[in-house]
Amino acid sequence: MHITTGFDPQLDPQPAELVTPDGQVRLGLFPDTVARINGRDHDYRRPMGQPAPRRARHFHYKQFQYFGLVSDELLIGCALADTAYLGLAFFYVFEPASGRLREHTWRSPLARALTLRTSPLDGESRFEQGKVSIRMGYRQDADGRQKSLRVTLPDLELRAALHEPAGYRPMSLCTRTGISGWTYANKVAGVDVHGSLRRGDQEQDLAALGNAGGHHDFSAGYMRRETFWNWACLSGRVNGHRLGLNLSCGVNETGVNENCLWLDDLLVKVDGVRFDYRRDDLQQPWRVTSRCGQVALTFTPLGRHRERLNLGLFASNFHQLFGRFDGEIRLAGEAPLTVRGLHGFVEEQYAKW
Repeated sequence: MHITTGFDPQLDPQPAELVTPDGQVRLGLFPDTVARINGRDHDYRRPMGQPAPRRARHFHYKQFQYFGLVSDELLIGCALADTAYLGLAFFYVFEPASGRLREHTWRSPLARALTLRTSPLDGESRFEQGKVSIRMGYRQDADGRQKSLRVTLPDLELRAALHEPAGYRPMSLCTRTGISGWTYANKVAGVDVHGSLRRGDQEQDLAALGNAGGHHDFSAGYMRRETFWNWACLSGRVNGHRLGLNLSCGVNETGVNENCLWLDDLLVKVDGVRFDYRRDDLQQPWRVTSRCGQVALTFTPLGRHRERLNLGLFASNFHQLFGRFDGEIRLAGEAPLTVRGLHGFVEEQYAKW
């Protein structure tokens, strides 16, 4: 299949690390993953231009990493978030056929139970609290890159890995947020996943699941103190091709956005996206469309993971809805790809951090 996208943005030079030796952050849309997100080396300033004090440099820096699997039988998600004030981890397993949801959330004051890596290519991020162990690993070799997830609970063990083959291009960008902040995001979707999920005496082979695909989000930066976003993601197969989708609004939209889709290993850039839904009833269908016309989808919710926390200084109102996508992907010069019942999720998130 030959694809001509009609939206081919100019790429910026590929940096080895995000922040320069003199403290300046590199901004733009990059050809590949940035190997080291040395965000705390940034010359972070107050809005009026003075150097920020050490306390602000620490507590204003945010990091989160997310590993997900989508299939016909199971949707699995796990996130690690370091807001400096609070460390958060959540994990869920959702079964679309029955609507059964198993979900957990753990919190750690000052993120003491959490250690996050500064590289999406090397090492391991960890959350350890009591009998709960979550490990998110990163590795690359001649065959490509692997991102792994291991979750150990008293009655459950997940061992999962997604593989970015050689030549696969992730979404990699850094944009300004506010007068002195920025956000780096590395997104992956529509890649093969393997491993196993053991619950009690039952074990499932993840690679054998129907329409199985993996996705990952590695984000960090001096983000807005108060922010909001929508996000949509899916991974699956259409007409024998692997399809991945990453669409958002509200965070990375200064100069360039993170919206994209993958068809097999080809990255296709997508223009600005509109999320139409009823805020007073998120379980109603959503419409997700792009201004460039490449994405026209309806999302029908089947279940939801949510977190609501208001501590004054820190607040979060988070809804991640699981469901199915129907509609079309329209790539320039190609017949439309019909999407029927591919599973994925959408988000509505408010954060004060």
